[in-house]
Amino acid sequence: MAGRGKSGDRIEPSFSGRPVRDDDEFSLDADDRVIGSRSARRGGSKPPPQRAARQRRREPREREGGGLFGFLRGVVYWCVVLFIWAAIGVAGLVLYYGSRMPSASTWAIPERPPNVKITAVDGSVIANRGATGGEALALENMSPYIPEAVIAIEDRRFYSHFGVDPLGLGRAIVTNFAAGHMVQGGSTLTQQLAKNLFLSPERTLERKVQEVLLALWLEQKYTKDQILAMYLNRVFFGSNAYGVEAASRRYFNKSARDVNLGEAAVLAGLLKAPSRLSPARDAEAANARAQLVLAAMREQGFITDSEVKTAMSQTPASAKSYWSGAGHYVADMVMDELPGLIGDVKEDIVVDTTIDKSLEKKAEQSLVDVLDKEGGKLDASQAALVSIDGTGAIRALVGGRDYATSQFNRAAKAKRQPGSSFKPFVYTAALEKGLTPFSVFNDAPIRIGDWTPENYEKKYNGEVTLATALAKSLNTVAAQLVMYDGPDQVIKLAHRLGIESELQPNASIALGTSEVSLMELTASYAAFMNGGYKATPHVIRRVTTAEGKVLYENTYDSPPRVLSEQIAAQMNTMMMGVIENGTGKSAKIPGWQAAGKTGTTQNSRDALFVGFTSNLTTGVWFGNDDGKPMKKVTGGGLPAKAWKEFMIAAHKGLSPAPLFGNGQLIDNPNSGQPMAQAAPDGGQPVTAEVPPPTTIGGIISGVFGGGENAERYPQAPVRQQRAGPGNGPVPPADVAEGGGSGYDRVVPPGDVGGPQTTSSVQPRRTTLLDLIMGQ
Repeated sequence: MAGRGKSGDRIEPSFSGRPVRDDDEFSLDADDRVIGSRSARRGGSKPPPQRAARQRRREPREREGGGLFGFLRGVVYWCVVLFIWAAIGVAGLVLYYGSRMPSASTWAIPERPPNVKITAVDGSVIANRGATGGEALALENMSPYIPEAVIAIEDRRFYSHFGVDPLGLGRAIVTNFAAGHMVQGGSTLTQQLAKNLFLSPERTLERKVQEVLLALWLEQKYTKDQILAMYLNRVFFGSNAYGVEAASRRYFNKSARDVNLGEAAVLAGLLKAPSRLSPARDAEAANARAQLVLAAMREQGFITDSEVKTAMSQTPASAKSYWSGAGHYVADMVMDELPGLIGDVKEDIVVDTTIDKSLEKKAEQSLVDVLDKEGGKLDASQAALVSIDGTGAIRALVGGRDYATSQFNRAAKAKRQPGSSFKPFVYTAALEKGLTPFSVFNDAPIRIGDWTPENYEKKYNGEVTLATALAKSLNTVAAQLVMYDGPDQVIKLAHRLGIESELQPNASIALGTSEVSLMELTASYAAFMNGGYKATPHVIRRVTTAEGKVLYENTYDSPPRVLSEQIAAQMNTMMMGVIENGTGKSAKIPGWQAAGKTGTTQNSRDALFVGFTSNLTTGVWFGNDDGKPMKKVTGGGLPAKAWKEFMIAAHKGLSPAPLFGNGQLIDNPNSGQPMAQAAPDGGQPVTAEVPPPTTIGGIISGVFGGGENAERYPQAPVRQQRAGPGNGPVPPADVAEGGGSGYDRVVPPGDVGGPQTTSSVQPRRTTLLDLIMGQ
């Protein structure tokens, strides 16, 4: 109880202090009370020390949330947020526009439009035809300056980016922003290729997204070199030139294989604005852009300072007109004929032609020289030329004065009256009916029905041999011959020799009133030159693919015989007289035997000369496209002069060879004894004997030569010594009633006056010859 008494003093619980506290004790501070003390309720007391300390500790953290640091922290935060949302948006656009494209498994590089490469006999390029304008070249076959120049100015990180260049894009944005307008693009070469291959040129967000996707696909599927080669072979360089080969030939007339540094810089500079920076349009702007390309190449380490200086002197001042040169007439002919030989062109092909580029240039120059010298004063504005060898291969063709001015091929497509250049067919038909170069006709006024033909000079010569009549181009004798032979026989012979145009069976055909083309007329003359074989004109020798597969090869190695050797030899000698003593004296070639015939139509609307040596048969035409008469231009004038200039140039360096049959002994059908060939003027016969050649190759001496050209053409067939069945007509054994001194005097049909040697005094009539005049 004592203990209990000691403890009886009441001890009140205390909350003011806790010197000792167990974990399970429960206590409250004064400030934790729900209802504070009276003084606290009055607001007159200060907060307890511990609470004040906590407030002081929070003040620095509140001050840290403000100021510049807080602003920057907020900017970074919101930039991150915006970037995330932008990425989400871009991804959405990519997915959306990507879903509008075909499945990637169906993507494929579209075929490049096929190119037709047209080459001469020496393999040099005449022209390229097709949508691109040039063949595709492998990267290693191009001049190394071309890819370097393009990379330096268009995509300097081409070999390091993955199809899209973020750095280049950023640089372009900054540059364009600083300039205030578009001065630099951010597309890579891969993106440009993707756009050219698959997309339209419109500038939309959808197209740009698709361009990026396609660029990534290209980079994944192809190597960098393959992408660069595709780009360089397809990109547009202006003037209808797609690819570096087409552009190089367009602007520099050379292959991209041979482009120098300055030219490569010009080509690379074109990519920014192909039309505006074209050297054919603005040489100064093209050169200025080329300087920027050279600077970029130097900056990239592709070239040195010395090479830059050299290149500046190599940069062409201007580009020649691409669409000029006679070779384009040939190229057009090739493209017209190709579908009939191989069908549609579906891949790159090479067409080997029979054209000799050196002869082509000489032919063009000869026409231009004569036109420039005399064409203006004689009102002659156009000319054409075609030169054919004994097999019918076209060695040179000029379709007009200037291809750039007019692309119409007057040598192959224009049909004009040949005038007296048609007379050799009339005389040949007469020889086949039994006449000879010595047969005599009366050159005098004649009437055939209502037609009264007159000679060009309105004079008459009385009795003349056929050789003399042809040399002087006497119209009255030709008119008598066509009635003696019959127009139908003349037409049949002309068609047999190679004339394909429709001919009218009337008496005036003797003076060449039916229209023909210069090419078919010239090819028909080749049958005289080669000894009687048909010479089918052709310009395409072989067609192959780019890999060398033969698609077509001509088969003109076995031509049919269309004239007997005797007739061909007689006609050659008679036509030699035209040049030696007749209307074609202006066509004489020093040191060479040549034969031919002049032709002039009414009022000199057309003038022609067709002639040949043992190597080439060449036809020349002068006139005007609208049919306007020239000032007394005859076939022995401008055409003969141009013919001579070309043939002299074409035969330079060749050894002269005689014409077929010249000096050869020919059987006389009257006596069965050998007869010397008629002299061109009807005088003393030629008696020198020349061994006859046995092949067309022997007849056409000097054309092919040996070596490479000998392999380009097929071997000619062996000649037959005598005409026989299947080899053309053989002259009959009998002839018209004979005259004295070995001459055959022929009584012509029609009303012919007596022998005269002076000009007729008969009043001039209005005749058909006033409408159709032949020389």
